[in-house]
Amino acid sequence: MTHRPFGKLLIITSWALLAGQAHANPLPLSLDWPPTLALDHVLVQTSLYTRHFDPDPEHNNHQELIGLEFHTPDDWLAGGAHFQNSFAQETFYLYLGRQFPLWHFDHDISIRAKLTAGLLHGYRGEYRDKIPFNHLETAPAALPSIGMRWGHVESDLILFGAAGMMITAGLRF
Repeated sequence: MTHRPFGKLLIITSWALLAGQAHANPLPLSLDWPPTLALDHVLVQTSLYTRHFDPDPEHNNHQELIGLEFHTPDDWLAGGAHFQNSFAQETFYLYLGRQFPLWHFDHDISIRAKLTAGLLHGYRGEYRDKIPFNHLETAPAALPSIGMRWGHVESDLILFGAAGMMITAGLRF
């Protein structure tokens, strides 16, 4: 039987979120459309940890990600990231997305989910077929995440399909 640390991480995270609900204020979900075209804050982030669920000796777990997101007051966002993909190729992800506030705790701590979708460019050569729909070396991508904010510091657990996960951290301005 293969050891799956992601399953344990998901169970622990879910338990922590549910246990914390007694001391948290659930935030209302607003899907106002169209989004407000005003800047609320900017998030600059980097990768801290990457794990492939089915590791391969070819896999690179050091993404060296640098990302920049622009957030609106009503939780919409646009961003871009530069990183080394699973095969150490220079890769870019340009995206739009939505942040979904879940809970706000004391001391300016909050938990939220995020979904981004955009274009991923950088899987080339023999690795071109490692991601779906990558006919022109640019493919559509959607990345769900769950994250936490404490003051100006944010961290996310991002799932990249069934391939793996990444933990990021950043500062908001």
